[in-house]
Amino acid sequence: MAEESETEHAARAAMRAEAELIFRAGVAAADPGAAVARALEAEGWQGRFVIAVGKAAPAMMRAALERVGPVEAALVVTNPENAQEVAGAEVMVAAHPVPDAGGLAAGEAVLEMLGRAGAGERVLALISGGGSALLPAPVAGVSLEDKAAVNAALLASGADIHKMNLVRQQLSRLKGGGFLRAAAPASVRALILSDVVGDDLSTIASGPTAPPIGSREAAAQMCRSLGIWEGLPESVRGHLGARAEALPPLPEAQNEVIGSNAVSVAAMARAAPGARVMAEPLEGDVEEAARVVLAAGEAGPGITLFGGETTVRLGPDPGAGGRNQQLALKLAELADWPGQWVFLSGGTDGRDGPTDAAGGMVDHGTRARLAAAEKVPADYLARNDAYHGLKLTGDLLITGGTGTNVADLQVLIRRG
Repeated sequence: MAEESETEHAARAAMRAEAELIFRAGVAAADPGAAVARALEAEGWQGRFVIAVGKAAPAMMRAALERVGPVEAALVVTNPENAQEVAGAEVMVAAHPVPDAGGLAAGEAVLEMLGRAGAGERVLALISGGGSALLPAPVAGVSLEDKAAVNAALLASGADIHKMNLVRQQLSRLKGGGFLRAAAPASVRALILSDVVGDDLSTIASGPTAPPIGSREAAAQMCRSLGIWEGLPESVRGHLGARAEALPPLPEAQNEVIGSNAVSVAAMARAAPGARVMAEPLEGDVEEAARVVLAAGEAGPGITLFGGETTVRLGPDPGAGGRNQQLALKLAELADWPGQWVFLSGGTDGRDGPTDAAGGMVDHGTRARLAAAEKVPADYLARNDAYHGLKLTGDLLITGGTGTNVADLQVLIRRG
């Protein structure tokens, strides 16, 4: 490929800036503080206890306390990238995506607070993506290390969020409605920022205020079908394989979704008048998702917008990266359109996998920049090391923690 002229370089830079501007419009639409403010202005709330859990927890708590005033106890549980002080609230930090001791302590703190709520009282729950890993609260007989091993196995298996949470719920005292049982007889109002495509309440943060997805038996069968059953800790296999005790009906909750992936995709469309918006969410394995994007690009020049959440099946010795980086680099390998193009795939939380990148932004020159280093996309894709491939070409999308999380957004721009 010939060296890029100044005019071509300027055009490519402008396209990349446009793609990121559209992406950031989607992220801004998921602003958790504004969403909480709207919800509490529409319907007032009074109570003694407020609990915020997830990547957007600090912003959600701050907005809530500004509207409801001082409360007896307010607790924030979030990940290190989004941790910040919140006046009037205790802030606890826990790891994501693999649970740690901080999460174990936070889970116990939440259970203790819920246990203090009595009959006739109300608890306000502010829930956002990431809440599942942040509050492990393992059932009796299952250790934090055991739960971490399960989480790692599920992540490596390529299981989607629904399958992962089916298993997680059965190993937790808070997930799958456990929050409601711990709060009873107090009532719970939950304001939910959805990071799950389709906004299934049983899946968002593993459904602390919603019914469980399935039973222990279903969770065990899922692990077998994923091929991870024999590698799970003995305590986990023992718990999932045992007959569950009969429980009273799950208490009801007032659940309200205040932000979602669909809302953010609509915001991107407003920022890009005339863009094509893909009706179907971009889900499933990255390899398949890349071909969906490729087919959309074949429609010709223009802007195409996507939202969703893909999965990656990890090899035996994975490198660094995440689903968005893998998707971006895979498209760079496949796309061979005439003219200039840019494709951005990013996590709205600003973090893609265990890296400092939100995702990747590749263009028509990505393959050539790799070739100049005597590399090809396949060198990195095969070992799930897209981070280092994109770093080499200057194609990492770095935003820092955004304080929100509504799954992933993608922008494809083709110029004729």
